[in-house]
Amino acid sequence: MPTLTKLKGNDVALYGNQVNVGNKAPVVTLPNSSLEEVTIGGAQNKAQLIVAVPSLDTPVCAMETRKFNEEAAKVENTVVCVVSMDLPFAAKRFCSTEGVENLQVLSDYREKCFSTQYGTLIAEGPLRGLSARVIFVVDKNGVITYKEIVPEITEEPNYEAALAALKKAAAN
Repeated sequence: MPTLTKLKGNDVALYGNQVNVGNKAPVVTLPNSSLEEVTIGGAQNKAQLIVAVPSLDTPVCAMETRKFNEEAAKVENTVVCVVSMDLPFAAKRFCSTEGVENLQVLSDYREKCFSTQYGTLIAEGPLRGLSARVIFVVDKNGVITYKEIVPEITEEPNYEAALAALKKAAAN
């Protein structure tokens, strides 16, 4: 049975390796907005907040990125990143326009390795090939301690729960 989310009320299947709380977070290397390679997942000696979004070019994704840029920056001993299929050049423009400086914006456009290894790739429908809206918190030992597949792709995640999980992971 595939993992599902919804797009405007319609079921949407997700493709890829479904990782869950208690699993080791797969190690993935992606380009940032300056085309530098950044490794996420695995043990990093810091808690990680990994935010998967369909595209920074949508109002909900932009709002979510701005919110995590502001709130997650207050949590010490963490790495915060947003992963989308947007090209690094578009991500760079977004960050400069929106004043996003406290988190890394990474692109999964090359091989979709993040989306397939974390099970966030939308398998069908109009957004096929993009990532669903999913939040992961990874502790310093590389174990996933929190996961939220946002039930409706067009809605925002539970910021409070994600930030509480990040604070807890950063404190341990």
